[in-house]
Amino acid sequence: MKNWLRKNPQVRTIRVAASDLNGQARGKRIPSRYADKAVEGGTRFPMSVLNLDIWGEDIDDSPLVYETGDRDGVLKPTERGFMPMPWLDAPSALLPIWMFHEDGRPYAGDPRHALNAVVERYKARGLTPVCAVELEFFLIDDSGRTLQVPPSPRSGKRRVAGEILSLRALDQFDAFFTDLYDACEEMDIPADTAISEAGLGQFEINLMHCDDALRAADDAWLFKMLVKGMARRHGFAASFMAKPYEDYAGSGLHIHFSVLDGEGNNVFDDGGEAGTDVLRHAVAGCLKAMPGSALVFAPHANSFDRMVPGSHAPTGISWAYENRTSAIRIPSGSPAARRIEHRVAGGDVNPYLMLAAVLGAALNGIEDAQDPPAPITGNAYAADLPQIPGDWESAINQFETDEQVARIFAPDLIRNFVLTKRQEMKYMAELSPQEQVTIYLDTV
Repeated sequence: MKNWLRKNPQVRTIRVAASDLNGQARGKRIPSRYADKAVEGGTRFPMSVLNLDIWGEDIDDSPLVYETGDRDGVLKPTERGFMPMPWLDAPSALLPIWMFHEDGRPYAGDPRHALNAVVERYKARGLTPVCAVELEFFLIDDSGRTLQVPPSPRSGKRRVAGEILSLRALDQFDAFFTDLYDACEEMDIPADTAISEAGLGQFEINLMHCDDALRAADDAWLFKMLVKGMARRHGFAASFMAKPYEDYAGSGLHIHFSVLDGEGNNVFDDGGEAGTDVLRHAVAGCLKAMPGSALVFAPHANSFDRMVPGSHAPTGISWAYENRTSAIRIPSGSPAARRIEHRVAGGDVNPYLMLAAVLGAALNGIEDAQDPPAPITGNAYAADLPQIPGDWESAINQFETDEQVARIFAPDLIRNFVLTKRQEMKYMAELSPQEQVTIYLDTV
């Protein structure tokens, strides 16, 4: 890590940053000449900082604040090390960190440790999840009272329409995407295909599959930060909020995953289209945990505006082969690449919690060796299916008490997340829809 700074003497400041439960980067700005201290001894800030609400405020009844004297945690660098921050004007470096107790134990309320605990469960069974993340986002002109598509830097015109898989839509913002991909190279984020999507100024970029779930989550978290920063450099906003426009589709954050055994074999692959019993057991686990995990997949007031029938956002609990109306899709293609696509999460999620919830649920199913119901065919929205919780309060209540969730997340994290969401629900109720959009546009 020190060598990186020595090779980049132009870097004048560093940022040390960890993800809070909402996926917000919390940390400090440090002159580069003091970076060795952060690397060797870690940095410190209160454990409560990873449990702030969406406004960045303390949780009123959190036991992390007054009951413990707002005790510090020790934050140490992750394996990622330093990386450039191409969206800033001055040469700067970001050092991702995660939180530990004073005695070296992982802090259970840190979302990255939550994912790591799931990964360790896989390792104990000789298994390795392989993940790829698809992220949808909007480019938005938020300079006026009403959100709208930014004018094309090439033509000066606004295309007020959703343009699915339109090269013209991509080419309108070619300078932005070129700079974004260059920045991904600098940060070692494996950005792959970009497409235009169905919403106004909506796009999707896929990140390449990775056999390190922590790195896949890091990539998604850093990518969201990068996209929002680079958009501002180009004079507009980028947002991963679930539903900025009432009449257009919202943004999802889908995960494709398979599982390798100790010899590197895909345990979902049976040489055919159906997949193995292990695949079906993983599907069963994902379906069983879906009601309780809904708060992870839809963590904000705006999240539930996306989850309406006929919008390509799942509302029913189901699985299917090659069917994008279902919550769980088994894509077609080479048997060696047989995998599960989990389609429930919105773009506004915390990637660490999302991957922990999905991979943890799949492992619950593998451990239980239970079979799922029959896969559906046709339109899932027209089928009589059990439903994903459709409102914030129901999702909070189910997350708090669900037995499958308790197998995935530590009690402290469950408590902290519930307290956070109940506080946000209380204060969001006092705001107009426009005021809520203003909050979510830049944060999530």
